Amino acid sequence: MLWPDTPANHAETAISALTLDSRMVRHGMAFIALKGHAHDARDFIAEVIKAGAVAVFAERDEKWPLQQVIGGVPVIVVEGLEQQVGLIAARFHDQPSQLMSVLAVTGTNGKTSVSNLLAGAFMRVGKKAAVLGTIGNGIYGALESSSHTTLDAVSLQALLAGFRRDGAQVVAMEASSHGLVQGRLNGTCIDIAIFTNLTRDHLDYHGDMDSYAAAKGVLFRWPGLKVAVLNADDPITSQYEQALSADVRCIRYSQSADSNADIRALSVIPSLKGLILQVAAPEGEFSLEVPLLGRFNVSNILAVVGGLLASGLPLADVAEALRAAMPVPGRMESLVGEHPTVVVDYAHTPDALEKALSSLREHTKGKLICVFGCGGDRDAGKRPLMGAIAVRLADGVVITSDNPRSENSDAIIAEIKAGVGGKPVVVEADRHKAIQHAIHAASVDDIVLVAGKGHEDYQEIAGIRHPFSDLQEVRAALASWRSV
Repeated sequence: MLWPDTPANHAETAISALTLDSRMVRHGMAFIALKGHAHDARDFIAEVIKAGAVAVFAERDEKWPLQQVIGGVPVIVVEGLEQQVGLIAARFHDQPSQLMSVLAVTGTNGKTSVSNLLAGAFMRVGKKAAVLGTIGNGIYGALESSSHTTLDAVSLQALLAGFRRDGAQVVAMEASSHGLVQGRLNGTCIDIAIFTNLTRDHLDYHGDMDSYAAAKGVLFRWPGLKVAVLNADDPITSQYEQALSADVRCIRYSQSADSNADIRALSVIPSLKGLILQVAAPEGEFSLEVPLLGRFNVSNILAVVGGLLASGLPLADVAEALRAAMPVPGRMESLVGEHPTVVVDYAHTPDALEKALSSLREHTKGKLICVFGCGGDRDAGKRPLMGAIAVRLADGVVITSDNPRSENSDAIIAEIKAGVGGKPVVVEADRHKAIQHAIHAASVDDIVLVAGKGHEDYQEIAGIRHPFSDLQEVRAALASWRSV
């Protein structure tokens, strides 16, 4: 029985699969009819029953106040169905997350890096680990691409069940603010919650920073949570710490050697090959060199250390696993050689762009050049902020398109330019030409940051995803680069 209110004579109905999409219904499936903002899926109930659905879950309201049986198929009405979908899906798949250790990472920036570094570290100490997040889902090293940071609740539980069948012992997953508010993670047993940072993003959805912070905070009130790993350098951490239940262990980390946090960076030496760190933890001190660029990655590494220690790994195993860490695709991914150094990064928020440019400045012998744009149909308020950051921290700026989606690229660029204060910038809406221009104009001692899209292999224009990879574009431009 997937739901307590299922009519008794239908409680043992065999269900082959669950779906939220009426177009995907086949014989033997159960359809979950959500009342959305644009469409009410309950309007398709008769249609899915004709297609072979053997059960339907529907949002309870004045339109559907009572259970019904239509054509022999039970329509089970559920109060607040959106928040219950994960519980239904978890029951259908026999609670897959209960048989694995689940670490969930939330924060504006760093979720992808931390979750992938965690999974890689677990694999290196002999624990089969899966990843759920922005650059893909699957067993670490064999990820399949993903369209959302946090999948819908039905897909999420199906993937968790697949990971369990594949022998995964650990899952490192990103927990987006959207996913937390919409209940997409509900039904998942989360053992360890990790917080990276909170800066401006997604205000088009949440409205203000308080609502955005509250959305992230849902993770730290999670039922059954065992450990919270929190960034002591972020002001919001105290709020999250206060929200923890008394039985939840709290591990705090900090980039400051003078902090009273549990895990600290005692020293940091950055280079174009990565970071050399001396780390202090309650279990002792250790040093490591990791192939990650940027001082902000110090915080990500410390978050990973916290997550691994919270999982019960010995300090020696943590250090050994991280010394063999691999760069995360599209996250400060560098191409170094007898040409300008080019770094491809996903930075698409003001804070992320500022941290990326500030970090690269430490390595720049010549000029620091930045190529970036802003996505359409997202928080427009960050566009002039990012323009101001780029001209303040870079020696040369090329403003281009990102994923304009349904918006006009030129209009987005104009909003970015509003923040540059009249300082000279190059505007080239064609991202291919913008990358070519920046790299061909650079000298061997310069660094070019191509920001905003990172690992993505498409550019979304007017609702169509066209094949496009910043990394491939950079390689092509470098192949034709000639020293001036």
